Amino acid sequence: MLNTIIYRSHINDDTPLNILPEMVARANVQNAQLNVTGILLFNGTHFFQILEGPEAGVDEIYSRICNDKRHHNIVELMRDFSPSRRFGKHGMELFDLRQHNTDTLLQEVLDRGTTKYRLTYDDRGLQFLRTFVESRERENYFEVLPADYWDFVAEEMPHSLHQPGGSEGITFRAIIDPLGRTVTGIEAVPNSDSKEQDDFTRHLYNLKSVKKALRSAGMSCPSGMPLYVSILPMTLVIFEDSVSQLVDCIYQSGLVPEQVLLGVSEKEVISNLAQFSLSVKLLKQAGISLSIDNFGEGSAGLSLLAYVQPDRIRVGEKMIRDIHSSGPKQAILQSVIRCCSALEIKVIVSGIEKAEEWMWLEAAGVTNFQGGLFLKDGSILAWPEVKENV
Repeated sequence: MLNTIIYRSHINDDTPLNILPEMVARANVQNAQLNVTGILLFNGTHFFQILEGPEAGVDEIYSRICNDKRHHNIVELMRDFSPSRRFGKHGMELFDLRQHNTDTLLQEVLDRGTTKYRLTYDDRGLQFLRTFVESRERENYFEVLPADYWDFVAEEMPHSLHQPGGSEGITFRAIIDPLGRTVTGIEAVPNSDSKEQDDFTRHLYNLKSVKKALRSAGMSCPSGMPLYVSILPMTLVIFEDSVSQLVDCIYQSGLVPEQVLLGVSEKEVISNLAQFSLSVKLLKQAGISLSIDNFGEGSAGLSLLAYVQPDRIRVGEKMIRDIHSSGPKQAILQSVIRCCSALEIKVIVSGIEKAEEWMWLEAAGVTNFQGGLFLKDGSILAWPEVKENV
Protein backbone atom coordinates (compact mmCIF):
# COMPACT_ATOMS: atom_id res chain seq x y z
CA MET A 1 0.00 0.00 0.00
CA LEU A 2 1.46 3.36 -1.07
CA ASN A 3 1.55 5.81 1.82
CA THR A 4 2.22 9.57 1.80
CA ILE A 5 3.42 11.77 4.65
CA ILE A 6 3.94 15.51 4.18
CA TYR A 7 5.52 17.63 6.89
CA ARG A 8 6.97 21.08 7.48
CA SER A 9 9.77 21.96 9.90
CA HIS A 10 12.07 24.81 10.94
CA ILE A 11 15.84 24.48 10.56
CA ASN A 12 17.81 25.09 13.75
CA ASP A 13 19.75 28.34 13.89
CA ASP A 14 22.99 26.45 14.56
CA THR A 15 22.60 24.03 11.63
CA PRO A 16 25.09 24.99 8.87
CA LEU A 17 23.39 25.26 5.49
CA ASN A 18 26.39 23.77 3.68
CA ILE A 19 25.69 20.34 5.21
CA LEU A 20 22.32 20.01 3.49
CA PRO A 21 23.53 18.31 0.26
CA GLU A 22 25.47 15.69 2.25
CA MET A 23 22.52 15.22 4.60
CA VAL A 24 20.21 14.50 1.65
CA ALA A 25 22.75 12.16 0.04
CA ARG A 26 22.94 10.05 3.21
CA ALA A 27 19.18 10.06 3.58
CA ASN A 28 18.81 8.84 0.01
CA VAL A 29 20.74 5.69 0.83
CA GLN A 30 18.29 4.85 3.62
CA ASN A 31 15.30 5.88 1.52
CA ALA A 32 16.36 3.63 -1.36
CA GLN A 33 16.65 0.66 0.97
CA LEU A 34 13.04 1.22 2.07
CA ASN A 35 11.74 2.13 -1.41
CA VAL A 36 10.80 5.64 -0.27
CA THR A 37 10.87 8.56 -2.73
CA GLY A 38 9.73 12.16 -2.71
CA ILE A 39 11.02 15.72 -2.73
CA LEU A 40 12.51 18.03 -0.09
CA LEU A 41 11.97 21.78 -0.46
CA PHE A 42 13.90 24.41 1.50
CA ASN A 43 13.27 28.17 1.59
CA GLY A 44 16.12 29.21 3.87
CA THR A 45 14.09 28.76 7.06
CA HIS A 46 11.62 25.94 6.60
CA PHE A 47 11.78 22.45 5.17
CA PHE A 48 8.81 20.93 3.33
CA GLN A 49 9.02 17.26 2.45
CA ILE A 50 6.83 14.74 0.67
CA LEU A 51 7.60 11.11 1.55
CA GLU A 52 6.06 8.34 -0.57
CA GLY A 53 6.39 4.59 -0.42
CA PRO A 54 5.32 1.47 1.51
CA GLU A 55 3.62 2.40 4.78
CA ALA A 56 6.21 0.72 7.03
CA GLY A 57 9.09 2.34 5.16
CA VAL A 58 7.57 5.82 5.20
CA ASP A 59 6.80 5.52 8.93
CA GLU A 60 10.36 4.44 9.69
CA ILE A 61 11.88 7.32 7.71
CA TYR A 62 9.51 9.84 9.26
CA SER A 63 10.32 8.59 12.76
CA ARG A 64 14.02 9.22 12.07
CA ILE A 65 13.20 12.69 10.74
CA CYS A 66 11.24 13.56 13.89
CA ASN A 67 14.24 12.58 16.05
CA ASP A 68 16.74 14.62 13.99
CA LYS A 69 18.10 17.47 16.13
CA ARG A 70 18.98 19.66 13.14
CA HIS A 71 15.42 20.97 12.90
CA HIS A 72 12.43 21.60 15.15
CA ASN A 73 8.72 22.53 15.07
CA ILE A 74 8.02 19.47 12.94
CA VAL A 75 4.36 19.58 11.85
CA GLU A 76 2.76 16.66 10.07
CA LEU A 77 0.53 18.26 7.44
CA MET A 78 -0.88 15.17 5.74
CA ARG A 79 -0.88 11.39 6.17
CA ASP A 80 -2.78 9.62 3.42
CA PHE A 81 -2.74 6.88 0.78
CA SER A 82 -2.20 7.30 -2.95
CA PRO A 83 -2.63 5.24 -6.12
CA SER A 84 0.74 6.42 -7.48
CA ARG A 85 3.85 8.38 -6.54
CA ARG A 86 3.91 12.10 -7.18
CA PHE A 87 7.72 12.23 -7.20
CA GLY A 88 8.91 8.76 -8.18
CA LYS A 89 11.99 9.47 -10.30
CA HIS A 90 14.20 10.96 -7.63
CA GLY A 91 15.19 9.21 -4.43
CA MET A 92 14.87 12.44 -2.46
CA GLU A 93 15.86 15.55 -4.34
CA LEU A 94 16.72 18.72 -2.43
CA PHE A 95 15.10 21.71 -4.09
CA ASP A 96 16.38 25.04 -2.70
CA LEU A 97 13.69 27.59 -3.54
CA ARG A 98 16.11 30.50 -3.09
CA GLN A 99 18.08 29.46 -6.16
CA HIS A 100 15.19 29.67 -8.61
CA ASN A 101 13.19 32.40 -10.33
CA THR A 102 10.01 33.11 -8.39
CA ASP A 103 7.96 33.47 -11.57
CA THR A 104 8.69 29.92 -12.72
CA LEU A 105 9.36 28.32 -9.35
CA LEU A 106 6.14 26.32 -9.01
CA GLN A 107 6.38 24.88 -12.51
CA GLU A 108 10.03 23.92 -11.96
CA VAL A 109 9.05 21.97 -8.87
CA LEU A 110 6.15 20.26 -10.65
CA ASP A 111 8.44 19.33 -13.54
CA ARG A 112 10.29 17.06 -11.09
CA GLY A 113 7.10 15.10 -10.56
CA THR A 114 5.94 11.88 -12.13
CA THR A 115 2.21 12.20 -11.45
CA LYS A 116 -0.06 12.43 -14.47
CA TYR A 117 -2.30 14.88 -12.62
CA ARG A 118 -1.67 18.58 -12.09
CA LEU A 119 -2.95 21.08 -9.59
CA THR A 120 -6.17 21.52 -11.58
CA TYR A 121 -7.18 18.04 -10.38
CA ASP A 122 -7.18 19.21 -6.74
CA ASP A 123 -4.64 16.71 -5.48
CA ARG A 124 -4.19 17.54 -1.78
CA GLY A 125 -0.50 16.70 -1.74
CA LEU A 126 0.26 19.02 -4.62
CA GLN A 127 -1.93 21.73 -3.11
CA PHE A 128 0.17 21.60 0.05
CA LEU A 129 3.26 21.88 -2.12
CA ARG A 130 1.84 24.89 -3.95
CA THR A 131 0.96 26.62 -0.68
CA PHE A 132 4.54 26.21 0.56
CA VAL A 133 6.16 27.29 -2.70
CA GLU A 134 3.97 30.40 -2.91
CA SER A 135 4.58 31.21 0.79
CA ARG A 136 0.90 31.23 1.65
CA GLU A 137 -0.35 30.50 5.20
CA ARG A 138 2.90 31.83 6.69
CA GLU A 139 0.90 33.69 9.32
CA ASN A 140 -0.20 30.31 10.69
CA TYR A 141 3.35 29.04 11.27
CA PHE A 142 3.61 29.27 15.05
CA GLU A 143 7.23 28.79 16.05
CA VAL A 144 7.01 26.93 19.37
CA LEU A 145 9.97 27.16 21.72
CA PRO A 146 11.60 23.93 22.98
CA ALA A 147 9.94 22.43 26.05
CA ASP A 148 13.13 22.81 28.11
CA TYR A 149 12.87 26.61 27.70
CA TRP A 150 10.46 26.63 30.66
CA ASP A 151 10.45 25.74 34.34
CA PHE A 152 7.10 25.14 36.03
CA VAL A 153 7.20 26.56 39.54
CA ALA A 154 4.86 25.07 42.14
CA GLU A 155 2.50 27.21 44.21
CA GLU A 156 -0.17 26.02 46.65
CA MET A 157 -3.79 26.62 45.72
CA PRO A 158 -5.82 28.66 48.23
CA HIS A 159 -6.32 26.57 51.38
CA SER A 160 -10.09 27.03 51.21
CA LEU A 161 -10.16 24.83 48.12
CA HIS A 162 -8.64 21.82 49.91
CA GLN A 163 -11.34 21.36 52.55
CA PRO A 164 -14.12 20.73 53.18
CA GLY A 165 -14.74 20.05 49.46
CA GLY A 166 -12.44 17.07 49.25
CA SER A 167 -14.04 15.46 52.29
CA GLU A 168 -17.44 15.54 50.53
CA GLY A 169 -16.18 13.71 47.47
CA ILE A 170 -15.59 16.87 45.42
CA THR A 171 -12.30 17.77 43.75
CA PHE A 172 -11.50 21.37 42.82
CA ARG A 173 -9.50 22.08 39.67
CA ALA A 174 -8.18 25.47 38.70
CA ILE A 175 -8.70 27.14 35.33
CA ILE A 176 -5.71 29.41 34.82
CA ASP A 177 -4.11 32.03 32.63
CA PRO A 178 -0.51 30.69 32.79
CA LEU A 179 1.36 33.76 31.54
CA GLY A 180 -0.85 36.08 33.58
CA ARG A 181 -0.29 33.85 36.66
CA THR A 182 -4.00 34.16 37.39
CA VAL A 183 -6.65 31.67 38.46
CA THR A 184 -9.57 32.61 36.20
CA GLY A 185 -12.03 30.02 37.50
CA ILE A 186 -12.54 26.94 39.64
CA GLU A 187 -14.13 23.68 38.51
CA ALA A 188 -15.95 21.53 41.07
CA VAL A 189 -15.80 17.86 40.05
CA PRO A 190 -17.62 14.99 41.83
CA ASN A 191 -15.12 12.18 42.50
CA SER A 192 -17.31 9.32 41.31
CA ASP A 193 -19.95 8.59 38.69
CA SER A 194 -23.05 6.44 38.82
CA LYS A 195 -22.58 2.77 37.98
CA GLU A 196 -26.26 2.49 37.06
CA GLN A 197 -27.02 1.65 33.44
CA ASP A 198 -30.64 2.85 33.55
CA ASP A 199 -30.87 6.30 31.93
CA PHE A 200 -33.25 7.77 34.48
CA THR A 201 -31.23 6.61 37.47
CA ARG A 202 -27.94 7.70 35.90
CA HIS A 203 -29.21 11.21 35.16
CA LEU A 204 -30.87 11.52 38.58
CA TYR A 205 -27.50 10.69 40.13
CA ASN A 206 -25.91 13.30 37.88
CA LEU A 207 -28.34 16.00 39.03
CA LYS A 208 -27.69 15.14 42.68
CA SER A 209 -23.91 15.23 42.05
CA VAL A 210 -24.13 18.68 40.49
CA LYS A 211 -26.09 20.01 43.47
CA LYS A 212 -23.58 18.38 45.81
CA ALA A 213 -20.75 20.12 43.95
CA LEU A 214 -22.55 23.47 44.24
CA ARG A 215 -23.06 23.06 48.00
CA SER A 216 -19.42 22.13 48.49
CA ALA A 217 -18.26 25.05 46.35
CA GLY A 218 -20.41 27.41 48.39
CA MET A 219 -18.31 26.53 51.44
CA SER A 220 -14.96 26.54 49.63
CA CYS A 221 -14.93 28.73 46.52
CA PRO A 222 -13.55 32.26 47.05
CA SER A 223 -16.16 34.99 46.81
CA GLY A 224 -16.65 36.22 43.27
CA MET A 225 -14.58 33.41 41.71
CA PRO A 226 -16.23 31.94 38.57
CA LEU A 227 -17.38 28.40 39.30
CA TYR A 228 -17.47 25.70 36.61
CA VAL A 229 -19.67 22.61 37.07
CA SER A 230 -20.35 19.97 34.41
CA ILE A 231 -23.76 18.36 33.84
CA LEU A 232 -25.01 15.79 31.35
CA PRO A 233 -27.19 17.61 28.78
CA MET A 234 -29.92 14.97 28.97
CA THR A 235 -30.25 15.69 32.71
CA LEU A 236 -31.68 19.07 31.67
CA VAL A 237 -34.09 17.26 29.34
CA ILE A 238 -35.27 14.38 31.52
CA PHE A 239 -35.96 16.56 34.59
CA GLU A 240 -38.01 19.53 33.44
CA ASP A 241 -37.59 21.25 36.83
CA SER A 242 -33.81 20.72 36.85
CA VAL A 243 -33.06 24.40 36.21
CA SER A 244 -35.22 25.58 39.13
CA GLN A 245 -33.59 22.94 41.36
CA LEU A 246 -30.13 24.20 40.37
CA VAL A 247 -31.03 27.86 40.88
CA ASP A 248 -32.44 27.12 44.35
CA CYS A 249 -29.31 25.14 45.22
CA ILE A 250 -27.05 27.97 44.05
CA TYR A 251 -28.75 30.50 46.36
CA GLN A 252 -28.91 28.05 49.26
CA SER A 253 -25.16 27.44 48.88
CA GLY A 254 -24.34 31.14 49.21
CA LEU A 255 -23.46 31.50 45.53
CA VAL A 256 -25.02 33.69 42.85
CA PRO A 257 -26.16 32.45 39.41
CA GLU A 258 -23.90 34.93 37.59
CA GLN A 259 -20.92 33.21 39.24
CA VAL A 260 -21.83 29.76 37.88
CA LEU A 261 -20.92 28.35 34.49
CA LEU A 262 -22.65 25.08 33.64
CA GLY A 263 -20.83 22.84 31.17
CA VAL A 264 -22.70 20.32 29.00
CA SER A 265 -20.77 17.57 27.21
CA GLU A 266 -20.89 17.32 23.44
CA LYS A 267 -20.33 13.56 23.78
CA GLU A 268 -23.87 12.79 24.94
CA VAL A 269 -26.55 12.71 22.25
CA ILE A 270 -29.39 15.17 22.94
CA SER A 271 -32.57 13.33 21.94
CA ASN A 272 -34.94 16.24 22.60
CA LEU A 273 -33.34 19.43 21.32
CA ALA A 274 -36.49 21.50 21.91
CA GLN A 275 -36.58 20.68 25.64
CA PHE A 276 -32.83 21.17 25.91
CA SER A 277 -33.10 24.59 24.23
CA LEU A 278 -35.87 25.56 26.66
CA SER A 279 -33.67 24.57 29.62
CA VAL A 280 -30.81 26.65 28.19
CA LYS A 281 -33.15 29.67 27.95
CA LEU A 282 -34.17 29.20 31.58
CA LEU A 283 -30.54 28.90 32.66
CA LYS A 284 -29.58 32.10 30.89
CA GLN A 285 -32.66 33.95 32.18
CA ALA A 286 -31.53 33.00 35.68
CA GLY A 287 -28.04 34.40 34.98
CA ILE A 288 -26.20 31.06 34.65
CA SER A 289 -23.66 30.86 31.82
CA LEU A 290 -23.37 27.85 29.52
CA SER A 291 -20.36 26.00 28.13
CA ILE A 292 -20.06 23.18 25.61
CA ASP A 293 -17.57 20.67 27.05
CA ASN A 294 -15.48 18.11 25.14
CA PHE A 295 -15.86 20.32 22.09
CA GLY A 296 -14.83 18.47 18.94
CA GLU A 297 -15.16 15.02 20.51
CA GLY A 298 -18.86 14.53 19.78
CA SER A 299 -21.04 14.96 16.71
CA ALA A 300 -22.99 18.16 17.32
CA GLY A 301 -20.53 20.85 18.36
CA LEU A 302 -21.01 23.14 15.37
CA SER A 303 -24.80 22.77 15.53
CA LEU A 304 -24.79 23.70 19.22
CA LEU A 305 -22.64 26.75 18.44
CA ALA A 306 -25.24 27.89 15.93
CA TYR A 307 -28.46 27.11 17.81
CA VAL A 308 -27.53 27.28 21.51
CA GLN A 309 -24.79 29.95 21.34
CA PRO A 310 -22.90 29.14 24.55
CA ASP A 311 -20.81 31.61 26.52
CA ARG A 312 -17.79 29.27 26.53
CA ILE A 313 -16.52 26.15 24.88
CA ARG A 314 -14.06 23.79 26.50
CA VAL A 315 -11.88 21.86 24.08
CA GLY A 316 -10.94 18.40 25.36
CA GLU A 317 -7.65 16.57 25.35
CA LYS A 318 -8.34 14.43 22.27
CA MET A 319 -8.42 17.51 20.08
CA ILE A 320 -5.28 19.12 21.52
CA ARG A 321 -3.01 16.16 22.25
CA ASP A 322 0.27 16.81 20.36
CA ILE A 323 -1.35 19.70 18.50
CA HIS A 324 2.07 21.32 18.09
CA SER A 325 3.00 18.57 15.61
CA SER A 326 -0.38 17.92 13.95
CA GLY A 327 -1.31 20.03 10.95
CA PRO A 328 -4.94 18.79 10.77
CA LYS A 329 -5.58 19.56 14.47
CA GLN A 330 -3.96 22.97 14.09
CA ALA A 331 -6.16 23.86 11.12
CA ILE A 332 -9.32 22.72 12.94
CA LEU A 333 -8.52 24.54 16.18
CA GLN A 334 -7.55 27.75 14.39
CA SER A 335 -10.91 27.70 12.62
CA VAL A 336 -12.75 27.04 15.90
CA ILE A 337 -10.88 29.86 17.65
CA ARG A 338 -11.67 32.32 14.82
CA CYS A 339 -15.32 31.22 14.86
CA CYS A 340 -15.59 31.70 18.63
CA SER A 341 -13.88 35.09 18.40
CA ALA A 342 -16.47 36.22 15.84
CA LEU A 343 -19.27 35.00 18.14
CA GLU A 344 -17.63 36.46 21.32
CA ILE A 345 -17.39 32.97 22.83
CA LYS A 346 -14.44 32.34 25.14
CA VAL A 347 -12.31 29.22 24.65
CA ILE A 348 -10.97 27.04 27.47
CA VAL A 349 -8.60 24.18 26.72
CA SER A 350 -8.33 21.24 29.13
CA GLY A 351 -6.05 18.23 29.31
CA ILE A 352 -2.76 20.07 28.65
CA GLU A 353 0.14 17.72 29.42
CA LYS A 354 3.03 19.09 27.34
CA ALA A 355 4.66 22.52 27.26
CA GLU A 356 4.62 22.45 23.45
CA GLU A 357 0.83 21.96 23.41
CA TRP A 358 0.35 24.96 25.70
CA MET A 359 2.78 27.18 23.77
CA TRP A 360 1.12 26.47 20.42
CA LEU A 361 -2.34 27.21 21.82
CA GLU A 362 -1.09 30.42 23.47
CA ALA A 363 0.28 31.50 20.10
CA ALA A 364 -3.12 30.71 18.56
CA GLY A 365 -4.83 33.05 21.03
CA VAL A 366 -6.03 30.79 23.88
CA THR A 367 -5.38 32.08 27.41
CA ASN A 368 -7.44 29.80 29.69
CA PHE A 369 -6.14 26.31 30.42
CA GLN A 370 -6.47 23.21 32.57
CA GLY A 371 -4.29 20.13 32.71
CA GLY A 372 -1.54 18.20 34.41
CA LEU A 373 1.12 20.59 33.12
CA PHE A 374 -0.22 23.30 35.44
CA LEU A 375 -1.82 21.34 38.27
CA LYS A 376 0.19 18.83 40.28
CA ASP A 377 -1.25 16.42 42.86
CA GLY A 378 -4.65 18.09 42.80
CA SER A 379 -3.70 21.09 44.92
CA ILE A 380 -0.43 22.55 43.66
CA LEU A 381 -0.39 25.00 40.76
CA ALA A 382 2.66 25.12 38.49
CA TRP A 383 3.32 28.46 36.79
CA PRO A 384 5.62 28.69 33.73
CA GLU A 385 8.83 30.66 34.10
CA VAL A 386 11.67 31.07 31.61
CA LYS A 387 14.76 29.20 32.76
CA GLU A 388 17.57 31.47 33.90
CA ASN A 389 20.19 29.80 31.74
CA VAL A 390 18.22 30.12 28.48
